[in-house]
Amino acid sequence: MRSAVILLSAMLFAGAVPAQPFNQPLVDAAEVPETDRVENWTGKSVLVFTPHPDDDTFSMGGTLALLAEKGNDIHIVIFTNDNKGSKDPEMTRERLARIRRAEEEEACRVLGIGKERILWLGYEDGDLEYADPQRLRGEVARLIKVYRPDAVFTIDPGADWEQWHKTDHRMAAGITKDAFIAAEWHLYYPQHQLDEGLEAYSVPVAYYYYAQKPNYEVDITGVFDKKLEASAAHVSQFPPSVNKYTPELSDMVRTMLESRAREMHEADGRYVERFRREEAP
Repeated sequence: MRSAVILLSAMLFAGAVPAQPFNQPLVDAAEVPETDRVENWTGKSVLVFTPHPDDDTFSMGGTLALLAEKGNDIHIVIFTNDNKGSKDPEMTRERLARIRRAEEEEACRVLGIGKERILWLGYEDGDLEYADPQRLRGEVARLIKVYRPDAVFTIDPGADWEQWHKTDHRMAAGITKDAFIAAEWHLYYPQHQLDEGLEAYSVPVAYYYYAQKPNYEVDITGVFDKKLEASAAHVSQFPPSVNKYTPELSDMVRTMLESRAREMHEADGRYVERFRREEAP
């Protein structure tokens, strides 16, 4: 929701600083064998958790496109319905939720991910922090047990900005991280095993986006245009549509969006997305 508006402001004005960590400089780059690098994955199970239907596109749309191209099994879990981020006085929550869902489905289509791979938890936008944390953690832990991912991508719970701002981001980051432990130890939610036969599962590696201290980058140069197209699908997140809804992104906004996005992703003549990589202890 508001993440996209803030991010667009950063993208549209060259002198602006992103309001949340975004492609920060690498710190202590992780040493990963070439065969284990994300760019080379094939046939992996990948689970992505995102607070809103836009954070996945803006933070790792290029990585998603790469993973889809190579036949990896991707599922995207969206915590909220994103139904409040509009200043249009004629907009309703119900209508906005439908718009945001359609935009996410279109963005994922561009990236090569079918809408059947999108899982909506359906929490109200801006209210995730007021959900029952034990129940929410159980929902996330259950999905980890169901899909048994080779890797999880989610928002970085360690970033200072996420800790103190944007409640949906803060809650999604902390709950997902806590669910790693709950999924690993069967006595946290024994009903998963008793009722559904779901065995405990330990997430092997996590990649955190919106990281203040990323230690890993993915070269998305070859799919960068797909990320741009997918980002532009989130029309209602951008001016002027956020103020008075229109289903079309103006040529001016698209041009400025692409220009700023290229600047923010460029590194040594390539385009990259950065993460904090953390292996299971």
